[in-house]
Amino acid sequence: MTEQKQSVSVLFMLFSILFCVCLIAANVLETKQIAVGPISLTGGLIVFPVSYIINDCVCEVWGFRKARLLIWTGFAMNFFFVALGALCDAIPGASYWHNDEGFHAIFGLAPRIAMASFVAFVVGSFINAYVMSRMKIRDGGRHFSARAILSTVAGESCDSLIFFPLALGGVVPAGELPALMLWQVVLKTVYEVVALPVTIRVVRALKRHEGADVYDRGISYNVWKIFSLG
Repeated sequence: MTEQKQSVSVLFMLFSILFCVCLIAANVLETKQIAVGPISLTGGLIVFPVSYIINDCVCEVWGFRKARLLIWTGFAMNFFFVALGALCDAIPGASYWHNDEGFHAIFGLAPRIAMASFVAFVVGSFINAYVMSRMKIRDGGRHFSARAILSTVAGESCDSLIFFPLALGGVVPAGELPALMLWQVVLKTVYEVVALPVTIRVVRALKRHEGADVYDRGISYNVWKIFSLG
């Protein structure tokens, strides 16, 4: 139950697809500011925390090296999507097309949001995976709930501290940014806590099905060793 394979399983592939879809959806949804009572948020809150939950599951079951592959795959697919959106936005619309303003409102802002998202995502995701990995070794595999929550707090905090000033500086009033960042971290963590019972069951089912429960002893945490899986 502790060996790490150089290949990837079908379930890992499916989790990777869902991870990429969540990241791409979050980039588009982040362009809308929403209000939940008196709290200002971005629409990305609906889906982005799911990517951290998937990251937790992958790191817990398959280890940091598979999580590293997952993170860089998500980065590449997200970049590809944003590049296509920006290209389409730059091409002149047909004479009968009257939705340029709406299309540009989403994809015209997306490149700036995406670049901020890319940096924040990579930093936050790797911190999340690193904390999960190190705490698992320290605790001998116990206390999954604690490391899932603490890794999310660490990752989401770094993500928000990087993303919001870069993506929304000058768009959102400066006085609103600190509260927006804080609420994002708090609510994404609450999201993780609410989903935790499901996450625990998913992790247990994955370990049984895959016959894997990886401990990252003696590995390199170098984020550039993308294809070093075994």
